[in-house]
Amino acid sequence: MQPIKWSFSGLKTYINCPKQYHEVKVLKNYEVKATQQMLYGTDVHSALENYAKDGTELPQNYKRFASLVDPLLEIDGERFPEHEMALDINKEPCGFHSKEYWVRGIVDLMIISGDTAFIVDYKTGSDRYPDVKQLRLMALMTYAHFPQVEKIKAGLMFVMHNNFIAEDYHRGQISALWNSFNGDLERMKMSYENDAWQKNPTPLCGWCPVNTCEHHRSR
Repeated sequence: MQPIKWSFSGLKTYINCPKQYHEVKVLKNYEVKATQQMLYGTDVHSALENYAKDGTELPQNYKRFASLVDPLLEIDGERFPEHEMALDINKEPCGFHSKEYWVRGIVDLMIISGDTAFIVDYKTGSDRYPDVKQLRLMALMTYAHFPQVEKIKAGLMFVMHNNFIAEDYHRGQISALWNSFNGDLERMKMSYENDAWQKNPTPLCGWCPVNTCEHHRSR
């Protein structure tokens, strides 16, 4: 069996409901339609990317986010807005679009300053249930792509709530950080090998694109 290609969002979909993951990501029987909230998030990310990259003025309705981002832009170092990274099955760096990629992701803003990296992921949604595992995956890819980095200061920036959820890592934690993903990746591997995709009914079923499932609110 070929190694499973994955991303944080794909793995999270699988964890939430293997059946939905299979129908949407594997069989591609259904498409996740962009909601107004998703379109807004994309627009904010684009505006903040350009602001960090070359100082493009933020649109009037996003100017309030500048006070959150400006302290990051004062850090002395090389900036990498919307930086793409990927690893192969051996957890070695490879091209984002390489056929050999195993896992990949995009950092909203990364700054490399000496042996320290600063990683930020912008969030336009609720800050009630922050998932820092996304930061851990970005940190692991950063360590692989930037061997000079020893320390990482990472955070989820909830721009609508003026909230910053921070985590710090050091290179000696690499094995432990990977261990936080291994269990879920092994479950996903077993689903592929056995063609077994369990349904996981939750209150989110009403918004699932797989509207033929008996747990969908339309059923």
